Amino acid sequence: MSAVGQGSTGLQAAVFGRRTVRRIAIWVSLVLVCSAAFVSLLLLQGIERQLNDITRTYAVRDTARELSSAMSQAEASQRGYMLTRDAQFLEPYNAAADTIDAHVAALLEMTSDDPTQAERMRSITGDIAGKMAEMARTVELVATRRQEEAQSLTETGMGARMMSEVRNTLEVFIAEENQKLVARNDAIDQSRIWLVAMIIASLAAAVSLAWALMSRTQKQVSAMAQRHRGLINQNEALEAEVAERTRAIEEARAHAERERQRVEALLQDTSHRIGNSLATVSSLLALQLMRTRSEEVRVALEAARLRVHAIASAHRRLRLGDDMESASAQDFLSAVLEDIATTQTDSGRISIEGKIDGIEVSARDATTLGILVGEFVTNALKHAFPNGRRGKVEVSLYRDPDGIPTLLVADNGVGISGELGEGGLGSVIIRQLAGQFGGTPQYTSGPGTGLRVIVSLPALTKSQTTPVNTAVE
Repeated sequence: MSAVGQGSTGLQAAVFGRRTVRRIAIWVSLVLVCSAAFVSLLLLQGIERQLNDITRTYAVRDTARELSSAMSQAEASQRGYMLTRDAQFLEPYNAAADTIDAHVAALLEMTSDDPTQAERMRSITGDIAGKMAEMARTVELVATRRQEEAQSLTETGMGARMMSEVRNTLEVFIAEENQKLVARNDAIDQSRIWLVAMIIASLAAAVSLAWALMSRTQKQVSAMAQRHRGLINQNEALEAEVAERTRAIEEARAHAERERQRVEALLQDTSHRIGNSLATVSSLLALQLMRTRSEEVRVALEAARLRVHAIASAHRRLRLGDDMESASAQDFLSAVLEDIATTQTDSGRISIEGKIDGIEVSARDATTLGILVGEFVTNALKHAFPNGRRGKVEVSLYRDPDGIPTLLVADNGVGISGELGEGGLGSVIIRQLAGQFGGTPQYTSGPGTGLRVIVSLPALTKSQTTPVNTAVE
């Protein structure tokens, strides 16, 4: 074989090898894109199932807490009636007793697929029934003026032992549900990591595929130009083909940009829908509030309604920045205060003013901050201005001399006498929310001098500030 023939054979083998490599790269990229898309769909379905499990676990835990609270309320009211024979204690006793059977039935139903938790509930149903029977008998004896028999019945200690067993079992029950929540949250985090990895793999495969196709096109155009320089028409056709493919790539880029904008709109819409759903819950609580006759229940429903409305306002008013990760505290909190002001039953009596610096915070911190501010303001509206008293609530967010974000809420209401910050559920919520930012509420008050609360928030996202005054009347 001549040297020319050998050279031609070698060149053909090299060209064939390069084409084979390109084809393999294209097929591998296509397989990676399809595989990543399929795995992403599976992960999304898994995340949805995990979210449903978390929602159900929250419901089980909250029902267990409500059962424990109802048992404690019934026991406290029964003891109060036995000691004072005041009929006012019968109303909360009856209200709590009426809900206990429903809570027990609900927990047994919700734990039907969890043998361990179901067995825990079944193990205390007898103690719950026995304790309720003992309390009912005690109330009956006191009502018929057989105080000594009632006292003897409680001194046996049987009811206390049953109550202790119920409380201990419910604590273990709730702790188990909390562990489930932690485990499921971890599982969701892992699923999210895998989902992001699959998306990155899909994008990488798509880029590799585009690069392989573009490289192949460019080489084909170059080869045709070298071999057929004299064929102008064919050369123009090839250039038109390249231009068409380039336009296709630009259209694909434009489509990707539209998809990005659509995702941003979906994020905003999701937050708005969450806020609307919570607002619906607030409206339902308001309807229930108008239908109930129990003042204690009315107070509890009103507190729950205000808190749900504050959370709804925080979600609906959240507007993310261009980076889709942060929000302006000035815009966000001003809107939240405006929403709270408009929900007052007599908005002309109490004014709400805000002075919020332009601090940039993360989206997660913005929602939590909005709920914290809402809790402070609603507490002031409920307690600081009784009997139609007029007044003002001022909210400020600024950086102290050390650059630490600080929240100040002050009112000119009746103030608080006694131990500050040791109230009911509102105080617990405030302490927990403030603790998420590394702060502790500092209360200053006196009878008739109003209340002033300062919370340092060192864990809040740091950024430059631009003071902006806003007022909501």
